[in-house]
Amino acid sequence: MTKKLTEPILVCVIILALLCGCTSKTEEPTEYIGIISAMDNEIDLLLKEAMIDRVDTVADVKYHVGSLHGQPVVITRSGIGKIRAASGVTTMLNTYKISKVIFTGIAGCVADEPQVLDEVIATNLVEHDYGIFSNDGFEWRSGDPGFGGEPGLYYDCDAQLVQLAYDAAVEVMGMDHVFKGTIATGDQFIANSEYVQKLRSDYDAYACEMEGAAAAVVCIQYKIPFVVIRALSDKADGNAHESYENFGDTAANNSSRIVIKMLDTVGK
Repeated sequence: MTKKLTEPILVCVIILALLCGCTSKTEEPTEYIGIISAMDNEIDLLLKEAMIDRVDTVADVKYHVGSLHGQPVVITRSGIGKIRAASGVTTMLNTYKISKVIFTGIAGCVADEPQVLDEVIATNLVEHDYGIFSNDGFEWRSGDPGFGGEPGLYYDCDAQLVQLAYDAAVEVMGMDHVFKGTIATGDQFIANSEYVQKLRSDYDAYACEMEGAAAAVVCIQYKIPFVVIRALSDKADGNAHESYENFGDTAANNSSRIVIKMLDTVGK
């Protein structure tokens, strides 16, 4: 075979090899499960268990993109408080095709029956610090941005995700350590017994934390199903800081184990 004939054939072979290489690249999943928390220790176990393909940084927040127990996921730590939670979820939903959102982490116990290290699966959430503070005191107006009409808006979690989370939590923790009910959200770390009583009497809350309702509002606006899973790190009383220091990491890992169990169930 002459050199003139060999060179065009070689070029064609190279082009075909390049084309085959391009078509064999791993394609992006059609949808991801979004997993979000407020603090690093609340996603540490998830990141250790995950296969992360890349880390995207948007507005100084890292979004870990990959798979966890066979499910395509985006995992992020938004930061503490309602503003950061809302920003993190909004960015996630605008950047990736998300099928559902799981908010995982720790919370303070409000109800009588649950104990530290038990789990609460939110059936709904409420902003306990949203309203009007006048000379007559605080008037709750949750979910009513115009401050007109009657207060009383609770944000409902997706019923199927609630059941999935509850079943996973029972399998991980045992039925006696898992509860379903309202979680109250506000921009305060609650460490006051009197305020705990108020959260219990006014909102029938099982737990209190600083992000869940904010994430719920965004998911509802985007019509994305969501659930909030909280492990109890303290009793939200005068000893809350000490209890959090002692049990915070263990509680955070318990919630992560439940998320992993949920993903295992989804994959079946």
